[in-house]
Amino acid sequence: MAALVVVQVYPLAWLFMTSLRTESDFVNGNPFALPSSVTLDNYARAFGVGNLGLNIVNSFIVTFGASAAIVIFGMMAAYALQVLGFRGSGLVRGLFLLGIIVPVQIALVPLFMDYASVGLLDTHLSMIIPLAGFAFPLSVYLFSSFFEYIPRETYEAATIDGAGPYRIFWSITLPLSTNTIVTVVLVNSIFIWNDFIFGNTFLLSDELKTIPLGLQNYIGAMGNVDWTATFAAVCVTITPLLLVFLVLNKAMIYGLEAGANKG
Repeated sequence: MAALVVVQVYPLAWLFMTSLRTESDFVNGNPFALPSSVTLDNYARAFGVGNLGLNIVNSFIVTFGASAAIVIFGMMAAYALQVLGFRGSGLVRGLFLLGIIVPVQIALVPLFMDYASVGLLDTHLSMIIPLAGFAFPLSVYLFSSFFEYIPRETYEAATIDGAGPYRIFWSITLPLSTNTIVTVVLVNSIFIWNDFIFGNTFLLSDELKTIPLGLQNYIGAMGNVDWTATFAAVCVTITPLLLVFLVLNKAMIYGLEAGANKG
């Protein structure tokens, strides 16, 4: 376990230490040794030259929008399939799960053409829609697996008391699904936050670039890279995900294990 922790933590520790090095120390010194001097100038350059602040705002907008769509529509679809049920619901669930094996690359050109024709190209929605769409099947699967183990007696009692399907969804199913919601959000937010392929295809202006696209700004003439500022930018961008994961990791574990425990 100690060896595993070292393997996992060392890259993060090295990244943080390197972000505090001076540029000359990184180039001329031992890159794996402790910094000979510490500076915060790398963080100043990361926000100044690289326009990092705007990139973070754009990433938050895309991540929040896509995560909200994934949770809302995925939960409603799973509720209709697993709780309400209808003829052919098993077939519909199978079609949803087939979406997991569809590679995102095959949708880039058709989506680009559709966005260009309807005026969605170079907007936040041009990223939110495909990111939410390709994560939708996994969301439906996770919510369906959890709803399967909610006792049917709970729904029957609510129905006897006069609650309709919408009231049952908002008053019973939603509160019970907190851990699963956290799991779905965390699992998908990591990929959404770090997405490059959709952003590089659909975002054209610098004002809308997300963090993965913004990191390209640190590449200068003839391919020269401002490495210390780049490491500082990476430290800033991974910090929100690390903090959220550390705070909500227990809820995520409970959500993944929900299929093995009733209620």
